Amino acid sequence: QLQASGGGLAQAGGSLRLSCAAPGRTLNDYDMGWFRQAPGKEREFVAVRRRRDGYTRYLDDVKGRFTFSRDHAKNTVDLQMNSLKPEDTAVYYCAASQRLITSSLTDPKFWSYWGQGTQVTVSS
Repeated sequence: QLQASGGGLAQAGGSLRLSCAAPGRTLNDYDMGWFRQAPGKEREFVAVRRRRDGYTRYLDDVKGRFTFSRDHAKNTVDLQMNSLKPEDTAVYYCAASQRLITSSLTDPKFWSYWGQGTQVTVSS
């Protein structure tokens, strides 16, 4: 079971940090990703990292603003979100899977495990 936390309300230009934990699992054993879903829209990838080689990919719109990181000591995966925009408003989900190929990393349907989601709201 993945547990996402850190969401909340921020003003445009502000920052939030999301964290994903999985008690009883070692997240270092998994490909990890952050996805988001805004009302009326499909779930989309935000940032993903493949375990075996560290390959990391970001949604174009968040490049330079969001940073994916792993905290090996805490067994968490974090998403630092800076320069937030109102269009970043969504429910953010962390996800885990194993041995994903490059073409599958950004497609939610290939990910096996999901957290419950945490709401991020950015006001203008």
